[in-house]
Parts: sequence; C-alpha cells; structure tokens
Amino acid sequence: MTNDRGYLGVTPPISIVESTEREKEVTSTLMEELRRQGTFESDEEARTRELVLGRVSALVKKFVQKVGIMRGLSESAALASGGKIFTSGSYRLGVHGPGSDIDTLCVVPKHVSRDDFFEFFEPMLREFDGATEVAGVPEAYVPIITANISGIPMDFLMARLALSSIPEDLSLQDDNLLRNIDERCVRSLGGSRVANEILRLVPNVQVFRDSLRCIKLWAQRRAIYSNVNGFFGGVAWAMLVARICQLYPNAIAGAIVSRFFIIMYQWSWPQPVLLKQIEEGPLQVKVWNPKLYPVDRAHRMPIITPTYPAMCATHNVTASTQMITTEEFKRGADIVDKVIVGTAQWSELFLKHDFFHKYRYYLQIIASTGDADLQIKWSGTVESRIRQLVMKLEYVDSLILAHPFIKGFEQVCYCISEEEIHAVAKGEISETIAKRKKEDIEGKDGAGPVYTTTFYVGLAIEPKQPGAVGPRRLDISYPTTEFTKLVKMWEKFDEATMGIVVRNTKSSLLPDNVFDPGERQPKPAVKRTKGGKSSNTSPDMPSSKRPRTSSNPPTKDAPAKANENGAVPLITLTPVIETAGAFASKGIKTPQLPFGENVAVATGAQ
Repeated sequence: MTNDRGYLGVTPPISIVESTEREKEVTSTLMEELRRQGTFESDEEARTRELVLGRVSALVKKFVQKVGIMRGLSESAALASGGKIFTSGSYRLGVHGPGSDIDTLCVVPKHVSRDDFFEFFEPMLREFDGATEVAGVPEAYVPIITANISGIPMDFLMARLALSSIPEDLSLQDDNLLRNIDERCVRSLGGSRVANEILRLVPNVQVFRDSLRCIKLWAQRRAIYSNVNGFFGGVAWAMLVARICQLYPNAIAGAIVSRFFIIMYQWSWPQPVLLKQIEEGPLQVKVWNPKLYPVDRAHRMPIITPTYPAMCATHNVTASTQMITTEEFKRGADIVDKVIVGTAQWSELFLKHDFFHKYRYYLQIIASTGDADLQIKWSGTVESRIRQLVMKLEYVDSLILAHPFIKGFEQVCYCISEEEIHAVAKGEISETIAKRKKEDIEGKDGAGPVYTTTFYVGLAIEPKQPGAVGPRRLDISYPTTEFTKLVKMWEKFDEATMGIVVRNTKSSLLPDNVFDPGERQPKPAVKRTKGGKSSNTSPDMPSSKRPRTSSNPPTKDAPAKANENGAVPLITLTPVIETAGAFASKGIKTPQLPFGENVAVATGAQ
C-alpha cells in the first residue's frame, strides 16, 4: 500500500539498498537465537490454535442465532444473521509464542446486545468442551471475557455493528462500520483494525515479524514491556518496528534490529511516530491532535495508531519511564553494534533486567484481600494507579526517577490470628507463616488465607551535593499518602476486606521471591577497612557490587513501616557518592547509523 509518492510511510526511506552479506549472517544467527530462546510455538500448538478458533467461530454463530430467535427472528433469518470472529494482538501479527493468548473479537449484528454477550455467550463458553477459567469483566474499559480453551488462553471482546447480518467476507477496515455504534464497540474494533493496518503498511511482512519477535523478547527481558506501568505495550512496539521497516524497505531482520535501536535512541521526542498521515473520518470523535488538545501535547513519546480514529498508544509514558526506555535503547544499540562486528552474541541482548540489583531503596506497594477472586480485581485496580504514584514521585526533590517494575508478585499466606493477618497485609511475613500450608489452618476459628500482590518502584536518588553536611531525608509522604487516597476512591473499595500499604525498603531486605533461584548474591562477610572506616562506595550502586560494611550492618536494616494511611515516613539517606544506575549522560557516545544514512530523514519531515 504505497502512497502517491511511491513509498510506505510519511517520509521517504532512509535507504533502499539490500542488506549486506554480514547482515544476512547476523540475521541467520538471530533467528537461531530466537528459536533457542523458545519464542516459536510447536506445530502441534499451532494446529490446536487453529482448531480452537474454528470451534469458537461456530460457537459465536450459534450464540447470534440463539439471541436472534429470542428476539423474534425466524429460524432461517437468525441463521443468516451470521457472526464472525477476528483476531488481534500478537496472534494476528504472527509473532505469538508458546502459551501466549489469542485476542479474539466477536463481531455481531445489531439485534445482539452487550448484555447478551455476558448473559448468554459467557455461560455458553462455560459449557463449551475444553473450556476452563471462564470469567467475564463487563465493567472493564474494554469489556472482556477471559477463558482457557484446550490449553489456549483467550480474551474475548465484542463489537455490535449497525448491520442486520454479518457477512462472511466482512472487512473491518471500512471506517463507515464505525457509524452508529457505541464507544466501547469502537474501542473493541480498534485492536483488529490496527493490527490489519500495520501488516498493510510494512514492505515485507516476514521481515517485520522476525524483527518484532526480537524486539518483543528484548523488551520483555529488560522489563520495559507494559503499557499499564508507563512503558510501551505490544501494539506500540509493533508500530515502532513497522516504522523502521518502512525506512529500510529492502533490509532483512538483523539490519532492521540494528537500525531500530540507533534510530529510537536518537528520536526527536515528542515528534510522533506515524505509519501514515492522520486521517479524518465519519464520527464526531476525538482524533489525536497536539495542536488542538493540550492533553495530546503532553504526550512524551507519542506513537500514533494508523487507523481512524488515530490515538496515542503511549499516553501512559512518564518522565521516568521515558528515561529508562531511552537508556535501554542505548544499551541495545551498543550490544547489536558489537554483534554486527562479531565481538558479542545475540544472547547478550536478551539478558534479564537488573531491576532488583539497581537501586538502594525501593517502594513496596502491597494490595491484600482474603478472597482469590476479589484479589484479582483489587490488585488490578492498584496496579492501574501505580503510574499516578510514579508521576507524583517525579516531583520530589532529590529523586532522579521512580522506576516501576512491570508486574506484581503474588503470594498466599495462611494465618491463624488477626495479628498475623495484619502483619501479612503490611508485608511482614515470618518464617512460621511462610511455611504454613492450607491444611494447617482448616477448622481453626479466626484462621484464613491472605492474598497479597506486591508491586515495586525503584528510587534513583541524586548524589549528595559537595559540602553538604549531616544526613539527608527524602520526604515521599505526600505522594504516597495521595496514592493511597486515590486507590481507596475506587467505587468498589471496602476498608473491611481490602488492604493497601506503601512502605520503603532497602535492597538488602528485598524478599527472595523477586529473584530467580541462584540470582541473589550471597551476602559477603562484614569486613572493616583499616581504621574501622567503611569503604567508599555508593549506596545506590547495584547491591551485587556493594560490599556490606560496618557502617551499614545488616542488623540495623529494617523496612520503614507504613503509617495509618498506608504511606511511608521519611527515608534517611546515607551519603551517595555517585549517581544511581546508568542515568548519567557524561561520556556516553551516541550510537550512529552507518555512513550515508541520516536519522533526520525519518524525524525531520514528519
């Protein structure tokens, strides 16, 4: 789908030359590494997915027919009213891996309502052969039913079109289909429409897929794959890779990945990433426009969907997550440059993140309930608000950034008293509680399970200014108190059944469940330097590189407990000698494209 000027995208390509022999070699080794890392599903799983989708397609038609007859349609009219499924996300893009879910859109005619979807289709799914874990969430921003069918996780969305029947050859790319349907249906249609359009806008679909597999794995391993936490989600990563493919239409995956990191590191944010020019359409709905809307102007790293109505897929990005993502682009560019010249392996690109070794101080956000189903909803609500906490923390003096981790850590503890329940809700889990099993509390009065989900935010702290004397204090009581108030404003919040606690902790006191087996560094013996003084290292250095010294004894380390509102008190900071993490820009050499290739071609003319 080239434009009138003969190329895909909003600017001319940077280069139309074919990939070099060396780039072909590194592409071959990249694909070998992706297979070794287990990113491709087996032929058997692929066949199972196709069979499941075929059976689900028939079930959707049966559902539409059933509702049609209930609405007074004749049997033949109800049968002719159709119903069709479309996929979106990684499955539609062709980059799904083993065990990944299938985002499935059920498109239905106008006589089927959203209430019918939950009232009739959900029970039909529950009775469907091979279906387990069926759960409807009608109140979600995009209402959804989740299920597992024959071992394949599936997310079902519904879109009701203003048509009396759904033809088998229906295409969702016609903007006029959006007329006379509600906003939730427009949102539900968005995923499939965007995925289809991305595939239409890349010069070579297979090169796009190979490159995106690499970038997805890298982003997941580096813990920067999460829309809800302020990083990029799957659609945003796909659009970035698609844009690089447009800029190098004849390149293969190894070359695309190499250019991806360099161009994204140098990108002139908030210049938007566009796959095509933004178009107007038939609805009275908001289209992304930073000249018109202040909220759009505030987007830090805008990546814009290529279908009407154009939206920003990265509106959740904060100052902190932008800094972290940019540093990861830099790291990726450096490693791939070494891969190209033969001094590094692709496996180095996919090394696990160092989040739990990177900071001296962390915030723990602990959501707790006594019920497994309630915990899913409560922890999801808390997680969706953590971005607000990060944004408030960014205004705190002395904080360079607040780094949210992309997932929570779930735990179930079996408690036999109110005291134990309260302790667990605050994150204080004794060895006795941790070892207790479900059967140990059966039949005991006042005993029960406590479900907790703990989220983490790493705190990068400014170095102590030269000449400053005395201990420093980092006051984060305001952002944490405001965060707990915000979370408790959820309309379904119940003080009696739901807990929320925010507290700070040192890296040395992080629980074992955040580390992989063998990942945690053994704590070295306490050593005194000559004269009894501690060694001169930064407390914000990764804990694996920071020896424990006499000025920093383990016995005095204790997490700061939350106050009544679940907010943390002041943190007293030991002197910081150097900047935390890798967030200092001094002496960093900017990755460059090969001679004759110019990033400004991509960013300057958009």
